[in-house]
Amino acid sequence: MKLNPYYTPRELRALGFRALGRSVLVSRTCRVYTPETISLGSHVLIDDFTILNGDITVGDHVHISSNCELYAGEASITIGDYSGISSRCAFYATSDDFSGASLNNPTVPRAFRYEKNLPVTLGRHVLIGTGSTVLPGVTIGEGCAFGSMTLIAKSTEPWGIYVGVPARRLRERERGLLELEKKLNDPTGR
Repeated sequence: MKLNPYYTPRELRALGFRALGRSVLVSRTCRVYTPETISLGSHVLIDDFTILNGDITVGDHVHISSNCELYAGEASITIGDYSGISSRCAFYATSDDFSGASLNNPTVPRAFRYEKNLPVTLGRHVLIGTGSTVLPGVTIGEGCAFGSMTLIAKSTEPWGIYVGVPARRLRERERGLLELEKKLNDPTGR
């Protein structure tokens, strides 16, 4: 007997997502915390060993590769349509204060901690290279692409190619993929 590595549509519905589109594949090894706060669009693929925690909205035609971590905390994470997240990426809409002015980690009562909770938003057609990290409060403009191991600590302008720690813009990204999107969505197939 062959085991299906993905949840069936019935199993996904039973998990209790806030919203669930068509043709969604989520690996059985993906950890989904608080599914009632997570919305998945249509044609979504989420690979092995990924963690989804908090208020997360994933658009249509999105791939989240293996070993990714999305921690929304008390904020939110939004991933736009046609975006791709490579393996081992981390998204933090929440972070402890590392200045020493407060205690850290979830074992300490809230009265003694300070957390930064700011939404993370990815526009449409965003690509994030393997091993990259996105920090609280970042808005990534439409069409941006990030090389491997990029630290995205500040919001970015649309249609740029970024690399580095911290991220720096190398050049403009081509927009030919917008025509391909139109063809994909054209019911006549033209």
